[in-house]
Amino acid sequence: MTTPISVSSAGRRFARPTNVRWAGWLCLWAGLLGSASGALLLVVPKSVPDDRFSYPLEAGPFIAIQVWFGVHHFGLLAGQYGLWRAGALGRGRWAAAGHQLAFWGMVLLAVTEFVAIEAAESLYPSGRTDILDALYGVATVAIGVGFVVAGAIGVRRGTYADWRRWIPLAIGVYVFVPMFPALVSGFVGARLGIMGWMLLYALAGWVLIRDSRPEPGHDSASIA
Repeated sequence: MTTPISVSSAGRRFARPTNVRWAGWLCLWAGLLGSASGALLLVVPKSVPDDRFSYPLEAGPFIAIQVWFGVHHFGLLAGQYGLWRAGALGRGRWAAAGHQLAFWGMVLLAVTEFVAIEAAESLYPSGRTDILDALYGVATVAIGVGFVVAGAIGVRRGTYADWRRWIPLAIGVYVFVPMFPALVSGFVGARLGIMGWMLLYALAGWVLIRDSRPEPGHDSASIA
């Protein structure tokens, strides 16, 4: 398979792997549908008291949406992989370490969504949900720190020289401000905070799709 070569807005040449476009599409739709899922949880009729972990859903619908969230996170994971393959996270030991930390953080987040199914009928808070909160926290912090490290390197040494270079760093910084304060502010604030995070992932997916298309006026070549 050949890989097209293109030129960034700074005139630097870089390889665009053909799978970056697919990663972009997966990330775009995961981001958009993730944000839509948050909006749905805000407007759906409340079926249980707010001291239930499954709030606002009964156990059955809660299990269904947890399965969806677990699968959905792998679309975000594809976007993270696409950003790395596109060179948006820079190169080098620290960039690779940041990418790996964010990667495994997202894997842990996806697994935690499935594990949370067991707590569908649990009271909140409780000993069981405290463990889940800890897992969610560790996973999210790992993603945030990983993106801050790799994103900062990408700003200086990544493939993008325009506003796009800030997207990975923004995904990481957003975890700590404003998403963490939103998560502890209550159900509505938490949903809104996560929805904003998902839209940043959707933007990253759109950039990967746009970046993988041939650019008018730029010469291109191929390498084996």
